[in-house]
Amino acid sequence: MAEIVTDNNVDDCPLLKKAKIDNNDVSEKIKNIHENEVSLPVFNLNKVLQTNCVRKQICVEGSFEGYDGSAVMILEKQNFADDQKALKEFFSKDTVFQKLYSNTIYGNYECFPAKKYSGINAMVIHPATQKHIEKFTKKELYMIDETYELYQKVTVPYIESSSFSTDWIHNILEHKAEQDKIVYEDRSEKTGFVLVNDLKWDGQLNTLKLIALPLQKIKSIRELNASHLPLLKNIRDAGIAAIAKKFNLSASQLRIYLHYQPSYYYLHVHFAYLMYEAPGIFVEKAHLLSVVISNLELMSDYYKKTVLSYVVAEGDPLYIKFKEEGVLAEVKSKTNEVEKQCI
Repeated sequence: MAEIVTDNNVDDCPLLKKAKIDNNDVSEKIKNIHENEVSLPVFNLNKVLQTNCVRKQICVEGSFEGYDGSAVMILEKQNFADDQKALKEFFSKDTVFQKLYSNTIYGNYECFPAKKYSGINAMVIHPATQKHIEKFTKKELYMIDETYELYQKVTVPYIESSSFSTDWIHNILEHKAEQDKIVYEDRSEKTGFVLVNDLKWDGQLNTLKLIALPLQKIKSIRELNASHLPLLKNIRDAGIAAIAKKFNLSASQLRIYLHYQPSYYYLHVHFAYLMYEAPGIFVEKAHLLSVVISNLELMSDYYKKTVLSYVVAEGDPLYIKFKEEGVLAEVKSKTNEVEKQCI
């Protein structure tokens, strides 16, 4: 399963960061909702975790009737098809427009399409641990300017203590899961990788999103050096060629990038259609693969010397570690000082 993203990592709460939390956090006595059901039983809403008006998405926590344990559900409006033939069917006699108001030539209406066009994408996590619930709860965000010294002192211990599992990645690489989602693979020991559909991709070209998973185990961009250039260039070149062959998109129509901080600590490269405003493309998170390659060509240990800026969410383990280190400023105390001066 490919990556899922939340708002807490400045991704505008798109469809989820993968629920990659270790299965040890969930009691084996609780039956998984996905095991035998074709359709889900009644969902009892307990709490809204966060909403995102831009992406038309909501994350909620609740429970299913007849099942123990909490569940997290992420609902997101589906994309419109960009195929003209499919859209013609959308504007059928079954589509109802109810007028809200109008002004000269402009009118605002509420549209009720036919049932098959009114679906909503739903991602369900059950049984959900407290970590899942916290992960999808909206939080304040803070910017970190991470030096390599801070990386070693704060981030590395966090990564080593993290309970997030990457077993799902190894299942893909070892042909145990999601084989129908593989677009391309190269089994070379040093430069090999698997190019696979991102979980969030709905199959439409205008939202194309793939990820490249190297056979080499590399935690993140921080571990890259000049010895990895053959791997990175192979991912770039072979990935571009595979996408051009299968989806008829050129290199200049693709956004190819890495995340830091990543949502999981196994180096991966994102390939997205340039016209698609994919989650996690902001400057405080995305690093273009072409720039990463250029940096390593200029300086072999570039990522051991540079400052990398990214966002952490209030209350998250990495946020707590940086706060304990004194990296995050006490905003409230500064605000109080300003208020005193204004009196």
